[in-house]
Amino acid sequence: MEQLGPHKSSYGLDKNGLDNVGKVYWNLSAPALYQEALIRGEASLAAGGPLVALTGQHTGRSANDKFIVKESSSENNIWWGQVNKPIDAEKFTGLHEKMRQYLTGREVFVQDCYAGADPAHRLPVRVITECAWHNLFARNMFIQPAAEELANFEPEFTILQIPSFEANPAVDGTRSEVFVLPNFAEKLVIIGGTSYAGEIKKSVFSILNYLLPEKQTLPMHCSVNVNEEGNSTVFFGLSGTGKTTLSADASKMLIGDDEHGWSDDGVFNFEGGCYAKVIKLSQEAEPEIFETTRRFGTVLENVVVDDATGELDLDDNRYTENTRASYPIDFIPNASDTGIAGNPTNVIMLTADAFGVLPPISKLTPEQAMYHFLSGYTAKLAGTEKGLGSEPQATFSTCFGAPFMPRHPSVYASLLGDKIAKHGVNCWLVNTGWTGGEYGTGHRMPIGYTRALVNAALDGTLAKTDTEKDPFFGLAMPVSCSGVPTEILNPRNTWSDKAAYDAKAQDLVSRFIENFEQFSDYVGPEVLESAPKTA
Repeated sequence: MEQLGPHKSSYGLDKNGLDNVGKVYWNLSAPALYQEALIRGEASLAAGGPLVALTGQHTGRSANDKFIVKESSSENNIWWGQVNKPIDAEKFTGLHEKMRQYLTGREVFVQDCYAGADPAHRLPVRVITECAWHNLFARNMFIQPAAEELANFEPEFTILQIPSFEANPAVDGTRSEVFVLPNFAEKLVIIGGTSYAGEIKKSVFSILNYLLPEKQTLPMHCSVNVNEEGNSTVFFGLSGTGKTTLSADASKMLIGDDEHGWSDDGVFNFEGGCYAKVIKLSQEAEPEIFETTRRFGTVLENVVVDDATGELDLDDNRYTENTRASYPIDFIPNASDTGIAGNPTNVIMLTADAFGVLPPISKLTPEQAMYHFLSGYTAKLAGTEKGLGSEPQATFSTCFGAPFMPRHPSVYASLLGDKIAKHGVNCWLVNTGWTGGEYGTGHRMPIGYTRALVNAALDGTLAKTDTEKDPFFGLAMPVSCSGVPTEILNPRNTWSDKAAYDAKAQDLVSRFIENFEQFSDYVGPEVLESAPKTA
């Protein structure tokens, strides 16, 4: 085994069962990983300096190919079901051994890094990859140890990702040739059959979602920023709700854009980088993120490049709508140096309600906050996905991140409720979706109004404003806000057909109630009482 690179750990690959590999490239720098990726033809260089890689047929997460190894140390803690599907430990062992044999004499790249900016909660992670560009992705996304820490770096978890190795479903117990298999007993995740780099990132997130609740720390799929007074805000929200856009405020410091923990001491970023969706990204709308696509160190996935000029075409979706940029968080000018902030003053839950029913902003009680956190509601638009039909589709992803939550959602909701109560946090539900009618009749809430409402919530103005109660969801709606037309604050007022609004609101309430039945045995009567009511 030939060892290359300036920072080899004394905890060698033999302890990962990989004493049979060929060359090992240890903790290479970004320039060195660029060179290796380009030599191997894994990626190309675009104008400005980003590295551009294509991931083939898998341009997003293979959610149906993720299984959790069922073993005695963790099986009673896992929320088994459609999201967390089991695979036998024997199948995992057999597949892992075949991967190990497959790597005999082959080159691998290693990045030793941390997940978690707070030293009290950080997780040492080793990422072993077949491709140099995946190793650069890991280097971008996680936190780099100091050079002196690498010599004695000992990983607590290892991610082994080999895209060219495919499973045999008939033998290995997988659904297809693709597999993403976390094993909490072995402290190992094995990934094969897919080049989509996001599987590495989300595997680490899933690990932290399993480990941190035991330390009374809440793992969160959210963005976080901090104002000049040092007050932090948590933004929960599913894709398309405005989580990244609303947290990327030039007047505030960005802690992180996607994954965080909330301990007794405050909030902290899990990552050292960002993984932004860049399809149709514009310099005018999001200049900071746009600039990252033009610089050395950024990894672009499935972005179209002009062969003659090297120029990017961010509007071209020929490979996928899910084009991505991975870059260190310090590429964003107002990003935090530490990734750590105090306990939040405000929690904002974002939804894009395409039914046009929910208010543009409402104040939540702690019980309502737990209810809406467990619900994790947004709406997909008609025609945007195959099979959605002619009207919006209600989508519920519990804790705003169901695919990455190994434990039962009530574990995370209970932690959220405890922290809201302990720190007196203000909670808000913000609808960035439709007003004046549902999708097809009304129109999207202007972003300027949403920003004005969010800013009024964060500076304390809305907390002092008179409210009226929404009759369907029981939400406290402000009756006025500077810079926002009064008539849009109560969504019913924006519909010309009030009876149609009432019917659509009743329909959405019924969907909430049906979805929440799965959680009714896990919450107290106060949370159940805060649920929306049918007439």
